[in-house]
Amino acid sequence: MKKNIAIIMGGYSSEYEISIQSGNMVFQSLNPEKYNAYRIHIFKDKWVYVDAKNTEYPVDKNDFSVKVKDSIITFDCVFNAIHGSPGEDGHMQSYFELLDLPHTSCGMYQAALTFNKRDCLSVLKPYGIKMAESYHLNLGDTIHEDAIINKVGLPCFVKANKAGSSFGITKVYKKEGIKNAIEMAYKEDDEIIIESFLDGTEVSVGVIKYQGETKVLPITEIVSNNDFFDYKAKYLGESEEITPARITKEQTHQVNTIAKRIYDILKMNGFSRSEFIFKNGEPHLIEVNTVPGLTQASILPKQASVAGISMRDLFGNAIEEALK
Repeated sequence: MKKNIAIIMGGYSSEYEISIQSGNMVFQSLNPEKYNAYRIHIFKDKWVYVDAKNTEYPVDKNDFSVKVKDSIITFDCVFNAIHGSPGEDGHMQSYFELLDLPHTSCGMYQAALTFNKRDCLSVLKPYGIKMAESYHLNLGDTIHEDAIINKVGLPCFVKANKAGSSFGITKVYKKEGIKNAIEMAYKEDDEIIIESFLDGTEVSVGVIKYQGETKVLPITEIVSNNDFFDYKAKYLGESEEITPARITKEQTHQVNTIAKRIYDILKMNGFSRSEFIFKNGEPHLIEVNTVPGLTQASILPKQASVAGISMRDLFGNAIEEALK
């Protein structure tokens, strides 16, 4: 009997348009002989099922069901394609776990932790995971430029602590640019992380649960045409993403081991994509993404393809793992 799969997409953050693209790719890719796929748009003002004619039917938040004419549709599993809040920060995970409804992403705690860059790095640091020097600010804190520069140096990156797709990130070269960068980051979040610049090869490592085992996918090397891997580089073609990465066998083994270790330390499920920069030959962790992009142009599906895993198989396997 075919399973009813709700594909949630949209969300409350600046990433909602990318999430819609990811969700639609999952919808188009799932095997119609195994799954009845339903597109569910999650926005602050509405949760709706959108049918083939773009007719909207409200979702009953009491049990995550949808009434279409005289029929009530319930779901066997939720495929989470929401980047940012509320799909990547633990909110939707908590909701589905309360409903005892299987979903494809990691658990509530893991989502909340990895979405908070500062907290995630703090948890992993005692395990010997290398990372950039950092300085933290909360909205309302006094800004001491000299203290920031003494801690992280210049150039540095000013980042919104809880945001994705490079929203709220600025590379700062001079002391005079720090306050403007902080103001920009506060537009995305009320917490900020300022990190030292790591000059080296940037790589992205996908780790998934595949057929019951933790699998590290082929590594992608990021070569941005811009000053760093910003929104335009990620989504508007202003970068080169090379899979497999042009790094040594030793570096490949190193970063694969660390990415898998992070996945295991955090007791992850579903997809993860960790970003690293090699400094002095050592991989330094930048961040962990738990709902990475899922379009044809996205890094993790490209990595899966190089590993011989089709999109249909990648997404179908995520559902089967969740149903276990």
